Amino acid sequence: MLTQEAILAALKTVKYPGFSRDIVSFGLVKDIATDAGAVSVTMQLTSANAQAAAEIKTASERALQALPGVQRATVEVHQPAGAPGPAAAAAAQNPWANQNRVPGVKRVVAVASGKGGVGKSTVSVNLACALTRLGSRVGLLDCDIYGPSIPLMMGCHQRPTVSDQEKLVPPVNHGVKLMSIGFLVDGDQPVIWRGPMITKTIQQFLFAVEWADLDYLLVDLPPGTGDAQLSLCQTVPLDGGVIVTTPQEASVGVVRKGMAMFEKVNVPILGIVENMSYFTAPDGTRVEIFGHGGGRSEAERKGVAFLGEVPIFTEIREGGDKGEPVVVGAPDSKPAQVFLAVAENLKRVLA
Repeated sequence: MLTQEAILAALKTVKYPGFSRDIVSFGLVKDIATDAGAVSVTMQLTSANAQAAAEIKTASERALQALPGVQRATVEVHQPAGAPGPAAAAAAQNPWANQNRVPGVKRVVAVASGKGGVGKSTVSVNLACALTRLGSRVGLLDCDIYGPSIPLMMGCHQRPTVSDQEKLVPPVNHGVKLMSIGFLVDGDQPVIWRGPMITKTIQQFLFAVEWADLDYLLVDLPPGTGDAQLSLCQTVPLDGGVIVTTPQEASVGVVRKGMAMFEKVNVPILGIVENMSYFTAPDGTRVEIFGHGGGRSEAERKGVAFLGEVPIFTEIREGGDKGEPVVVGAPDSKPAQVFLAVAENLKRVLA
């Protein structure tokens, strides 16, 4: 039997054109009726944009027809003449309504953990270099304002220049465009800012930097679910998030909170990477220092892709310390091949 809950769940998969928020959370669905396998839905838009209405109608009917037991789906979309668009109507009640795409960037992917110390930045830099090695144009944005590590790990310490259009020109190393607060402060100088300054900086790093033309902009987020994460989600529609965890429950339990945050703001989880998965001793013995399998089991529990497990390799740590990620310094080594496999899995999910 078709229920309103099942119908609404199907409609939640339909995003408003140009936004990462779904049509149900926008409040567009006004009436639902079912009758012997037929579903009828009425929607009310605040925009007079005929193209948006047509896209919503088509996508909604397709989502409804995929439900078991639905033989016919009809969606009526009503629009007022000359009404303001959804951004204007929702801005007062929803901070995610003012999102804008980064010019010249095809996909924006956040790399998050929820917990510190899991090797998220290590995964970010090697994933960026691996995607570059696979032929993609890649940028890497360091959103860890208080503890930036991308300049060190990517071996780049030059300040960005300013273009004729008064935009920051990101430095490039290992074929990856880079931006970090670490390029703009001196040495070990701490950044002591409150939330509004974090928000403003992240907005500038997205829209006052010449990123174009990129296939992927990876965003290395700090631990937690605070100002940087919310600012990013409010500012730009994310194509998804990659979650990094270590195997033990203490890490996976905190990572769940980060995943829940993305779900609340309608950011899809692209997959989970299990870092520090195990260590191979010189005699070939496999030692699971932090346990094993927590990342894979969590991916199965959430129904998301498991992008791969990254064992503990000395070469990975050494590469990060000297600013030459292992994917660049030893591309044919086993640790580099692990990151290349993760990158290939991520591309497959995004495709």
